Amino acid sequence: MTTKDRQASSEGLGTRLTHMGRSPAYEGGSAINPPIVRASTVVFENTQQQREMRARRGQERIFSYGARGTPTSFALEDAVSELEGAYRTRLLPTGLAAASMALLSYLKPGDHVLITDSAYQPVRHLTEQFLQPYGIEYSFFAADGSDAAAKMRPNTRMLYAECPGSLVYEMCDLPALAAMAHAHGALVAVDNTWGSGVQYRPLALGADISIMAATKYLSGHSDVMMGTVATTQAAWEPLASRCDAFGMSVSPDDAWLVLRGLRTLSARLRMHEEHALTVVRWLEQLPAVQTVFCPALPGHQGHELWLRDCSGTNGLISFELQPCIPAEAVDRFIDNLQLFGLGASWGGYESLVIAANMTQARSVTDWSQRGSVVRLHIGLEDPQDLIADLAQAMEGSGLNGLATKPRT
Repeated sequence: MTTKDRQASSEGLGTRLTHMGRSPAYEGGSAINPPIVRASTVVFENTQQQREMRARRGQERIFSYGARGTPTSFALEDAVSELEGAYRTRLLPTGLAAASMALLSYLKPGDHVLITDSAYQPVRHLTEQFLQPYGIEYSFFAADGSDAAAKMRPNTRMLYAECPGSLVYEMCDLPALAAMAHAHGALVAVDNTWGSGVQYRPLALGADISIMAATKYLSGHSDVMMGTVATTQAAWEPLASRCDAFGMSVSPDDAWLVLRGLRTLSARLRMHEEHALTVVRWLEQLPAVQTVFCPALPGHQGHELWLRDCSGTNGLISFELQPCIPAEAVDRFIDNLQLFGLGASWGGYESLVIAANMTQARSVTDWSQRGSVVRLHIGLEDPQDLIADLAQAMEGSGLNGLATKPRT
C-alpha cells in the first residue's frame, strides 16, 4: 500500500505511523557510499520466500536477519575481501574477537596449534584462558620461523603467524612456513593488522586465513572497534558456520565508519610511512638509543624479506634504549611527551606512545638482558614537530645524559 493509499484508508493513525515511510520512492542518482541499513527483523513477501531464504543462507550471503549482517556490513565484507584477495570475509566485534574466531573455528580438543612468539599479547592470554582449559594444545615458535618445522607435531592443525610481529616487527618467510605447514596438513592463519591488506597480503603468500583489527588502519580514526577474518574458498565454511553459531555480528554504523575510513587507507599509509621514516632517521642518531625497530631499515632483522614481501611500511616504530637506562627514566620520558598520547592501539591519525614489556611479550626469545623498549605510532602531525617533542622529552628526562655506554 502506498502512502497515498494509506492516507485514504480507514486504518488508525497508530497503524499508519507504524507502516508508513518504509520504502520511499525517489528519482535521481545514487550515493557514493552505501547507506546505513540498520535491522534486526527482516520481513519477507510470503512464507515460500522466507523458507527459501533461510534454506539458502547456510551457503550464501542472504539478508535474512540482522545478526547475520545487513547490506552495509556486506559492502564492507566485499571491500575487505577485495583488499585481501580473499574468497569471503566475516566481520567481528573486535580484532581480538577475529583472532579468537580464527582459532575456535578450526581447532578442537586434542588439536595442537603452533603460535608465533611475536603474536599480539592478548592472543597469549587467550591460549591460557581458553585453549588450555579446553584441551587444545599450543606452543610458541621463534618470531622469524626458524624453529617452526622442528616444533610441528602429528596433531598440529594450525600455524598462527604475525608478520611483521607485534612491538618489534620481526619478519618471517611466510611462503616457506605455509609450504611446510601445508605439507603437514595444517592450516596457516596470519594476523595482518600491520599490513592492512595494502602493504602485506598473507593469502597471496600462501596463508589460508588472514586476520585484521579494522579498529586500526582500516578505520583510521580511533573511533570504532572491529575485526575481520578473510579466507580462501577452501577454508571458508568452518569460519562461517562457527560465526553463525556464536551469533557474531557488527553494528551497521560501525561497518559504515570503517567503509568510510577505507577510502583513504592508501593515502594515509603513505603519510604514516613518510613521517615514521623521518623520525626513525632522527632516532638512530641518539646516544640513548641502542636499536631502532622498523622493517624498512636495512639493518632490521628480516629486512630482505620485507623488501620481497611488503610494499611499504606504516607509522609503527619502536626503539630499544641503552640497557643502563633505568625504567624510572623511561617513565619520565614518556610522561614528558606533549604531542604523543599515552594509550593502547594505533592506526589512527594521532601519534601514540607506550612502553613495551618485552619479557612478557616474548617467551622463545630472551629479552631479560636488553634495554627498555618504547613503541611509537607516528601519526599525521608534522614530523618535525614530533621530533621536537621527542627531543624535549629526552632532554627533560635526562636520557641522553644517562646513556654512558657506546652504541653497538
